[in-house]
Formats: sequence, C-alpha cells, structure tokens
Amino acid sequence: VLLVESGGGQVQPGGSLEVSCAASGRTASSYAMGWFRQAPKKEREFVAAITWIGGATYYADVAQGRFTVSRDNAKNTVYLLMHNLQPEDTAIYYCAHSSGPGGVAGPRPGDYDFWGQGTQVTVSS
Repeated sequence: VLLVESGGGQVQPGGSLEVSCAASGRTASSYAMGWFRQAPKKEREFVAAITWIGGATYYADVAQGRFTVSRDNAKNTVYLLMHNLQPEDTAIYYCAHSSGPGGVAGPRPGDYDFWGQGTQVTVSS
C-alpha cells in the first residue's frame, strides 16, 4: 500500500488547513486510516482515525472539536480538516494504514502497517 499526503503548508494562528492522503496498491483489505503528527524533538502522536466501512471516527484530545477526519471511499482518500490552528500544532503530519481483518483504528503507531512520507504543517505569524 502506498500513501501520499498533500496539502500541508504555512498558516497563521487561528487559521485552517486541510491535508489529504491518497492510498493506492493493495487497499482491498484496508480497515482504517489514521493521522499522526510529529513535532521536532517530540514523539509521534495520534491525532485522529477513521474506518473505511461505516466511517467511525476517533480523535485525540488535542484534535477534538478543532479537527475533522473524513474519507472518500471512491477516491481511496482520507482528509484531515484543521481549524483554529495554533503554533503548537506545527509538525509533520503523517497518514497511516491499518489492514483488516483484525485491524484497529487505534492511537498507537504499532496499530498501523503502512505510512506516508508526511506533510509539513507550520503555524506561524
């Protein structure tokens, strides 16, 4: 499975940005997609996840109420729409793929088996 993120960039505090992740390859067994982020000198942290079937969503506390994860099954693409961005949201954002059966849309990096290359999001005035 190949994952390609896009849509990162620089935004002012309080602004919005949407990043996307297109999946290709052996996606027939896909169960869920997750979004993680990693800031300099910090560990990779869970942001949100969504299942392909049913569209169940899961959010980290840091994302609840500000971020929305969605998917377009026909395009094999997931999105992360981020509102009210703050400097502490600056990080590389990664999408990740969880295979089924037995897949999970969990908060641990180990729950996912394929990763994208990441896209930089910078929040700065």
